[in-house]
Amino acid sequence: MVKKNSNVKKLPKTTISKTQYAYEYISTKILDGDFVPGQRIIIDQIAKEIGTSTIPIREAIRNLESDGLIEYKAYSGAVVSAINETEYIEILSVISVLEGYASALSARKLTEKNLNELMKLNEQMHQALKQFEFEKFNQLNRKFHTIIFEKCGNNFLLDEIERTQQRLDRIRRSIFTLLPERARQSIEEHQLIIQLFKENAPLSKIEEEVRQHRINTIIAFQKQMRNKKN
Repeated sequence: MVKKNSNVKKLPKTTISKTQYAYEYISTKILDGDFVPGQRIIIDQIAKEIGTSTIPIREAIRNLESDGLIEYKAYSGAVVSAINETEYIEILSVISVLEGYASALSARKLTEKNLNELMKLNEQMHQALKQFEFEKFNQLNRKFHTIIFEKCGNNFLLDEIERTQQRLDRIRRSIFTLLPERARQSIEEHQLIIQLFKENAPLSKIEEEVRQHRINTIIAFQKQMRNKKN
């Protein structure tokens, strides 16, 4: 069910179109995990929440269907799409290679201030996990890796990482809500990565560890999907 609304968001008085605002509102709910796979999209309720008619909502849903976030099912109407397992694994595999290489390029450019920020972010992720604040955890995790690879000095590589990450976001940004144990392991792996930076470890070792860090998420995801099917 759509959450009832102490936090009703009315349509802002800006130049943004009603359809675009509805698109962003619904897609954010999906990507943040507020709307879960298989959940029915109640058009009248969303129209009330953002203070508009149902027409922009319907148009937004058509766009979201094109993006793969929503699908139509008989007798249910528009529902949140299930995670595309194959696409998720393929994209995450590519990100593991891109971020591993970018992290190796950045390794010798990270300052003491950067390393301290990484440690702080990792501790904040630990606290977010303890409070079950998975969206905050995801945001901190994204920032953690961005601080590392943004210093790689290769703009083409950065653009490819961003494009690939956006495709991953369309599948599900809140994957750690499905894999809480993996979230805990991720924090431990971050500690190892930080230590490698501090020790000026061989670049090949840094690249390997960052790549494996992403691959471990694939392994955990595949295990979870197998368990669900058994």
